[in-house]
Amino acid sequence: MRAVAGIEPFVGTGLLLGTYTPKLDEKGRLILPAKFRSRLAPGLVMTRGQERCLFLLPMDEFSRMYEQVRQAPVTSRQARDYLRVFLSGASDEVPDKQGRVSIPAPLREYAGLDRDVAVIGAGTRVEVWDRAAWEAYLAEQESAYSETAEQIFPDLQF
Repeated sequence: MRAVAGIEPFVGTGLLLGTYTPKLDEKGRLILPAKFRSRLAPGLVMTRGQERCLFLLPMDEFSRMYEQVRQAPVTSRQARDYLRVFLSGASDEVPDKQGRVSIPAPLREYAGLDRDVAVIGAGTRVEVWDRAAWEAYLAEQESAYSETAEQIFPDLQF
């Protein structure tokens, strides 16, 4: 296998990438894409994400995020509000031997999940979207994609 410049640091780090379109079963379970299973097999925290998706966070990533949020001053109303929303819907899960995780009903309702879902790798987390909502979001965002790159990452070279 030939190494690609700039890719070597990511090999073996468990970077979560790609888009998959599984279906929830009748019990509200999600079969995790095979590429994500080893990273999520020890356990994960499922919680509300932004834009009405769900975040599936490997335990180490959840711990890292929680520590960052926890360090915000308790006197900050924004920090308290964020922590409440982030943690109140959280559910710790361990995938079964078939790589399935149950999505609790309140989280399915929050994200508008029925049967057809989009599961995307977002680097350090997995996001679960209603498939139609993901397709609409992606179509809306694609037009601004190149402009956003220039604004957020002015020194990034392609």
